[in-house]
Amino acid sequence: MTLTPLILAGGSGTRLWPVSRDGMPKQFLPLIGERSTYQQALARVADPAMFAPPIVITNEAFRFFALQQAEALGLAPTVVLEPARRDSAAAIAAGAAVAALRAPDSAVLAMAADHVILDEALYLDAVRAAEQAAAAGHIVTFGIRPTEPKTGYGYIRRGAALPVEGVFAVEAFVEKPDAATAADYVAAGYLWNSGNFVFRADVMAAELARFQPDLAEATQAAAAGAIADGHFLRLDAEAFARAPRISIDYALMEKTEAAAVVESTFRWSDIGSWDAVFAIAEHDRQGNAATGDAAIFDSKGCLVYSDDGLTVIDRIENLVVVTTPDAVLVADRGRCEDVKALVNRLSNRREASEHRRGVRPWGHYDSIDRGSRFQVKRIVVQPGGVLSLQRHLHRAEHWVVVRGTAEVTVGDTVELVQENESVFIPATARHRLANPGRIPLEIIEVQTGSYLGEDDIARFDDVYRRA
Repeated sequence: MTLTPLILAGGSGTRLWPVSRDGMPKQFLPLIGERSTYQQALARVADPAMFAPPIVITNEAFRFFALQQAEALGLAPTVVLEPARRDSAAAIAAGAAVAALRAPDSAVLAMAADHVILDEALYLDAVRAAEQAAAAGHIVTFGIRPTEPKTGYGYIRRGAALPVEGVFAVEAFVEKPDAATAADYVAAGYLWNSGNFVFRADVMAAELARFQPDLAEATQAAAAGAIADGHFLRLDAEAFARAPRISIDYALMEKTEAAAVVESTFRWSDIGSWDAVFAIAEHDRQGNAATGDAAIFDSKGCLVYSDDGLTVIDRIENLVVVTTPDAVLVADRGRCEDVKALVNRLSNRREASEHRRGVRPWGHYDSIDRGSRFQVKRIVVQPGGVLSLQRHLHRAEHWVVVRGTAEVTVGDTVELVQENESVFIPATARHRLANPGRIPLEIIEVQTGSYLGEDDIARFDDVYRRA
């Protein structure tokens, strides 16, 4: 029986705003350490002696992040694209169906891309135990010993011990209780549900067919009708749309008699809030934690996350201070769960969902300055990167190369533009930018015109097959 990692990487994390936004969610960001949590998840299951090549399930918007960050580790996962967001039950069911099509005897390790797991050796021990229980027909979740009565987690009451050491039947599985009930659960020895599972693909299919037949039918059909598209595997959109939107916990884990739990001793966090980031970060003698360029004076119990220059705090306590190029958050560390509601109140602001820095398959850009009829961007194109052949109806562009060599197409003319040289692209002209060199290409782009939105673009050819 092969163990196939299924990495769920399609969600967004607005509780970690302004660093995590819909356009670049937390799983692709280096919140803890130098790698993103998605890359950390990939690295945990990279041993070919224990794991089959991973399957990543994400959506259209994040497909290049998922591919590029895996390639940076020298890995080549199967990247499966959901046509729409249908929550974790559909994602797990479709991913398991893809694994079964690849290897009928597959067992699946379904794991969230946005969790932090420390103590890797203990984690792998828990996976081995879960795999043994899964071989006997159980759907095994990883139970975490609670540190406090959190209301945002599911809770598990252990039942009888199973033949595998450390694995128990699940006697009760309860999703997100109120505060008083959570406190009772912690006192009674319940475990947190980490949201990561091990199961045989055929068992998952059978249990979903029993309890969620519509979802089972839709995801099986979506996997069977999936179409390869370059580096990606696209689930059948019409079939997948029939899947109900529901979490795996509500859809199955609260109902199935096959549920089991392995009591896990590794350190774990879903980093679902800034307070969770604070909890697993390194602290100074005054209980402060800092990431990035930060200076802390006479303060206690604070988290500083600086993504844009120097951030300084002085004589404050128990606050979260997060700075990015276009937004700053200052919040009570004890009220970090309220950040999601705060972002909803900012829904009329671009900063609520989009970063100033935009990531693209060819590289990235940063909007340095903007006025009513102009915008200045710094654009970085990685070696071999090629922008689409495109035109804009409402703006002209002036490109100045500050590093590297650009291959510039304007109309029927193709030329190489060197450092300290520039080129002008009139409005409505077809144009393209590429980096034929071996170092990153950096240009300064000045846009002028009556409308400067990113949707003023008509693509005629695109090597990345974007719409």
